[in-house]
Amino acid sequence: MPTARLQKILSQWGIASRRRAEQLILAGRVRVNGAVATLGQTAETTTDRIEVDGKLITVQGRPEPVYLLLNKPVGVVSTCFDPQGRPTVLELLPPQLRECEGIHPVGRLDIESSGALLLTNDGELTFQLTHPRHSISKTYLVWVRGQTSNSVLDTWRNGIDLDGQDTLPAQVTALKYQDRHTLLEVVLTEGRNRQIRRVATQLGHPVADLHRIRIGDISIDGDRSLEIGSHRKLRQSEIQSLQSGATPKTFSQVER
Repeated sequence: MPTARLQKILSQWGIASRRRAEQLILAGRVRVNGAVATLGQTAETTTDRIEVDGKLITVQGRPEPVYLLLNKPVGVVSTCFDPQGRPTVLELLPPQLRECEGIHPVGRLDIESSGALLLTNDGELTFQLTHPRHSISKTYLVWVRGQTSNSVLDTWRNGIDLDGQDTLPAQVTALKYQDRHTLLEVVLTEGRNRQIRRVATQLGHPVADLHRIRIGDISIDGDRSLEIGSHRKLRQSEIQSLQSGATPKTFSQVER
């Protein structure tokens, strides 16, 4: 590897996601040739001595890449550690995977929601999938309160203002109405904080239940359906689809 920024090196070596690597650097936990590193600093992996928490990082010590699909239960947070002591997604994994260096969730699924969540120690893939200049579709089954009208669904599909910025167009399909609730299928190509819940509430139909069933071409249903709380390794074809499927948005989409 040629000279590169430290956060990129740490993510490519599976030490942490790029965002987490930046936090480690800012906290003074990374050293280069004995000196505390600074954010934005570059290093040469073949000649520089890089340490994290006093541990020397080497190419030979790089862990094998891990790619998992988890069916997250409600009540579990999508982080590696929670200061409030709530259960985390890593606690759902067996010990040998929890001990795998650098494994982390890709993006978030809020504590009240369930369904498909990716975990990996491939920091570069995480950066690619979560960067705002890239998009990968995510599909949700959402029960909302009340019976939605066509005008409400059209408003949702076309985009709605959240915090001064319109959401990108979404695919929203009403599947059925039952017990004064409507089941919707929602497909998004962006992931703003609690986006579906906030949009639904703004449109007068608060979310009663939210379950993510698909990320790109990767589904928790089908021939290898996952029980809540279970996980499986991704197939090679699924990994390749993720690596090639996060396509850059146009400038106008990014700046909306």
